[in-house]
Amino acid sequence: MKKLHFLLILTASFLIPDSFCLAQNRKIDSLITLIKVDKADTNKVNHLNQLTREFQSAGNRANALKYGKEALELAGNLDFKRGIAMLCNTIGNTYLRFADYPLALDYYFRALKTDEKLNNKKGIASHLLNIGQVYSRQSNYPKELEYYLKSLKIFEELKFKKGIARALGNIGMVYDKQVDYTKALDYYFKALKIAEELNEKNEIARHLVNIADIYHEQGNYQKAIDISFKSLKIAEELGDKPLQLFNLCNIGANYKEKCNYPNALIFDFKALKMSEEIDGKSLMAAVLGDIGQVYFKTGRFQEAEQYLKRSCALADSIGAKNYLSSFEESLSQLYDTTGRYNLALIHYKKAVALKDTIFSQENKKQLVRKEMQYDFDKKEEITKIENEAESRKQKIIILSVALGLLFVLVFAGFVVRSLRITRKQKNIIELQKNEVSHQKEEAEKQKEIVQEKQKEIVASITYAKRIQTALLTSDKYIYTYLPIEHFILFKPKDIVSGDFYWALSIAPLPGWDMGTNKIKLPADTKRQNTFYMVTADCTGHGVPGAFMSMLNISYLNENIAERGIRLPHDILNAQRKEIVQALNPEGSIDEAKDGMDCILCAYDFDKMLLHFAAANNPLWRIRDGELTEYKADKMPVGKYSEKMESFTLNTIELQKGDIIYTSTDGFADQFGTNGKKLMKKKFKEELLKIHHLPMAEQKEYLNQFFENWKGNAEQVDDVCVIGVRI
Repeated sequence: MKKLHFLLILTASFLIPDSFCLAQNRKIDSLITLIKVDKADTNKVNHLNQLTREFQSAGNRANALKYGKEALELAGNLDFKRGIAMLCNTIGNTYLRFADYPLALDYYFRALKTDEKLNNKKGIASHLLNIGQVYSRQSNYPKELEYYLKSLKIFEELKFKKGIARALGNIGMVYDKQVDYTKALDYYFKALKIAEELNEKNEIARHLVNIADIYHEQGNYQKAIDISFKSLKIAEELGDKPLQLFNLCNIGANYKEKCNYPNALIFDFKALKMSEEIDGKSLMAAVLGDIGQVYFKTGRFQEAEQYLKRSCALADSIGAKNYLSSFEESLSQLYDTTGRYNLALIHYKKAVALKDTIFSQENKKQLVRKEMQYDFDKKEEITKIENEAESRKQKIIILSVALGLLFVLVFAGFVVRSLRITRKQKNIIELQKNEVSHQKEEAEKQKEIVQEKQKEIVASITYAKRIQTALLTSDKYIYTYLPIEHFILFKPKDIVSGDFYWALSIAPLPGWDMGTNKIKLPADTKRQNTFYMVTADCTGHGVPGAFMSMLNISYLNENIAERGIRLPHDILNAQRKEIVQALNPEGSIDEAKDGMDCILCAYDFDKMLLHFAAANNPLWRIRDGELTEYKADKMPVGKYSEKMESFTLNTIELQKGDIIYTSTDGFADQFGTNGKKLMKKKFKEELLKIHHLPMAEQKEYLNQFFENWKGNAEQVDDVCVIGVRI
């Protein structure tokens, strides 16, 4: 499970100082005195606005809204449009501060509409940034990125560095939450550099928070702690309590990962106290959950359950799906550990459903589309392409295929057309020597067009690779739930791949035994999770194969995590049914033969059993220096011209020291410098030769052997080889 982010949301109002800035310079009593003697003019509007902000910073929601709405009514009576925009923004900040997201959006959009009429570009960019923050709290990452990019574009046109830095920092947060750490760090460091140039200490401290979060995700916990203390020191100097709260949360979380639980609790409880003081509901939910996780790790299950429940209830009430997903999963683990399997399954399903909502394929795809649109707007100002939403399955199949192929086909059409024009111009040059100079210049222009279109084709496919990479099970997840020696050798032929690997650790159904599907276990029996791992080869490679891999991964998640199918052969049967229905709908004239060859393994380490089902590709086991091959069913997971029978369930009793190998056909089918295929026989001989080596060294050996065999020849297919030492 990915570590919960304590991400900082930067307020972006430039009409007045934002609510997370320095402590109030004017006292509330002084402002009330001024307001009593003020005439009903713009000065009174400004004083009421300042008073609203003071109450907001003090955590007094009722008075903040009371004076804010009084000021807004007066500004409306005076037709003071700048004041109306200012007050709508301030009231929106108040609702955001107290986690009332629908009302925050309502007031931010009112502020945006007013400043658009005034053509106040700095105000427009500010409101766009604030709207993005609301979508961030609601875990609507595509919308969040869309508004941040719009804001950045305006700030860059204005050359307003402070606004550029804030927009860059917020965009970095989107990629941080989508686990694209390289891109997130790139945006964070750009923002930090500008803040340092401007000597904005408050901004420097905020960007340090986000950079520390990345180091946390990369496992460099001590560095994350050091950077968080730097940010905390600045926040204390400035008297910025919200910023202090973020740093206390981060320090506690990093001490927890270092297993320094006493220090973790010290900083977590400091953070909890401060979140209660400033009514920071979002971070209060996060720190309650973190305390629950620490108690769980230290065996204090009763306290752990208490804090995790409080966290989930609060996160649910404010719509913080990212926090709710993380701590629902922690509750599931707690109930599983304490033998309450029914509750464990209920909370696990809740966590899976929330993750599916937050990190769905459509979310990831839309993030890529938003950034592509931003780049195109800057270069060509083209019209944004939007497609109507369809059902979840059809989005993955139809929308992904349509967008990907549309880009490729359109760009390919431009390339072909440009090449024809280039050839025509070449003939004209040869026939009309008196116009050589003119024709040469025209040919150079056409050459540039061709090169540009080729770059665009590669760029579109590269975006597709990012989508596919996000779907593959992360190394961090696999190393967490498969803590034994293993390797994964994954070598796509092209930028994107038809081969894929996928894994999921999930507890068996309560009272159910995978070996017999009959035995009723005692209620207090503790079972290790079943670890599912798939090695798959979809029809085709490149872009078509990648779309098939995304479709199959989606169905694996549905069939195992959501529908609760557990036996490997039943999973493949369900997978085949879904693929046939999707690609060969009833009444269709054309019959697609698309599908996949795969080996689906279910490791039951509690009973030392391996259950698997195989379509076309075999499974190999090496024990005591001897290799045993387990044959596959000679049919794909997809449309099959002959009778489609059920896949076979195979079970192997495992012994310590066994090595299990699964592979697609890409390794064995590779042609070498001698013009011959490697073949499975040679492949198995190499596995026997190296099986005694550590798994990491085996991966390096196989990769080097493949490259040496291939030489200068083209790679003929995608390659995926997985080895697991029991």
